[in-house]
Amino acid sequence: MKIRFTKMQGAGNDFVVLDETGGPLNLSTAQYRFLADRHFGVGADQILSVRPAPDGLAGQGLDFEYVIHNADGGEVEHCGNGARCFVRYVREKGLTAKDSVKVKVVGGVLELRQNPDGRVTVDMGAPVFELTRIPFDPAGQTAQARGGWQVWPLEFEENQAYPSVERSKSASVSVAVLSMGNPHAVQVVDDVDTAPVLTQGARIERHPAFPRRVNAGFMQVVSRSRIRLRVFERGAGETLACGTGACAAVVAGIRLGLLDRRVDVDTRGGQLTIEWAGATGDNAAPVLMTGPAATVFEGEIELPELK
Repeated sequence: MKIRFTKMQGAGNDFVVLDETGGPLNLSTAQYRFLADRHFGVGADQILSVRPAPDGLAGQGLDFEYVIHNADGGEVEHCGNGARCFVRYVREKGLTAKDSVKVKVVGGVLELRQNPDGRVTVDMGAPVFELTRIPFDPAGQTAQARGGWQVWPLEFEENQAYPSVERSKSASVSVAVLSMGNPHAVQVVDDVDTAPVLTQGARIERHPAFPRRVNAGFMQVVSRSRIRLRVFERGAGETLACGTGACAAVVAGIRLGLLDRRVDVDTRGGQLTIEWAGATGDNAAPVLMTGPAATVFEGEIELPELK
């Protein structure tokens, strides 16, 4: 099967975008993995499938639906950088002329707005702190008070085995846990350049306290309005940027008393700006993320019949 695709990136987080507005491609998990493979396929952190609003929901103000698959082929709930690429894509392809669109994703409904400067603002919705909804299982762990909120200690046993990661000595890290439509564990580090993102991130991703795995964030606080961030994403490994990870880090920093309500987030792929009114005590306020989105190239690829 030959399909057309568009390669896009948002702050270095890259995507293969597929147009399914004319009908589903019905790709298999293995075919998503093939597309994401940087040697045999197109290469991407995630695959975005653009679809029309589901039957019965178009009349409720929804413009589109999109589905996200990680590089490992698994479907995930949310992706902030992908959301920005999405709105840039539907406008460039003439699928809409609107500056602002509403989109259904697994985690709910997103409102996306393209700004006059070309950057895109995404209403990411309110963060989720209820442990069962993240989901996070605190069994056997005791929360530690930190700056008016709490962090959780994660223990790593020396005999725990994780794919493609060498065993290490026992260790413990303290993380803030929350969901931005997908689960995040955020820790504060002195320097993101020397933080053990690849080894520790893989252990945090698959820690048994997170039944659906988790994205591991490593946040360095530069000032109350600026942080540096690296994220080890579940199913993808470390990426150059993670939109929901940036939101989660800023929300955690605000609740821990470290950050103000508007923060610039420096990732390895570029800068994102995150705003959250939780600094005033409104934990149910939506998180707003603004950042770049760009088309890299377009093409056609022959997909093998993979199951």
